[in-house]
Amino acid sequence: MSSLIDHFNQKILGILQRDSTISQREIAEQVHLSPNACWNRLQNLKKEGVILGQTVRLDREKLGLGLVVFVMIKTRHHSGDWLQMFRQHVADIPEVVDFFRIGGEYDYLLKVVTKDMTTYDGVYQRLIKGVELDSVTSNFAMESIVEQRPLPV
Repeated sequence: MSSLIDHFNQKILGILQRDSTISQREIAEQVHLSPNACWNRLQNLKKEGVILGQTVRLDREKLGLGLVVFVMIKTRHHSGDWLQMFRQHVADIPEVVDFFRIGGEYDYLLKVVTKDMTTYDGVYQRLIKGVELDSVTSNFAMESIVEQRPLPV
């Protein structure tokens, strides 16, 4: 870890990952810092890009988003222009919640969250439309064991 992430900042980040609505004063009390020192640390973590924003975790099942699909893609295209176009193409599909360029047999890995198989087929059709891909392999999650886990700081 970088020198920016000392013991106090690790504790602050752990607290925020569990509950981003907690007040700065409560964080300061939990990590045994003055409110001013805690505020300065939070501002520095934001300025340095360690804290990227604050979000709310949602229960996808309760929202009717019961299907999780891991999509692995191979392509013959590796130019910068093609990659930029492909990144934008995938970014325009809201059901793609995670998107990675990976090493190994496949080039890209996408995590797609959607309502059901019919809805996923629509996502798949949008994914392959207008973009030349070598192969697309879909793996369907049967059970979520651990999901949206906090980072191990």
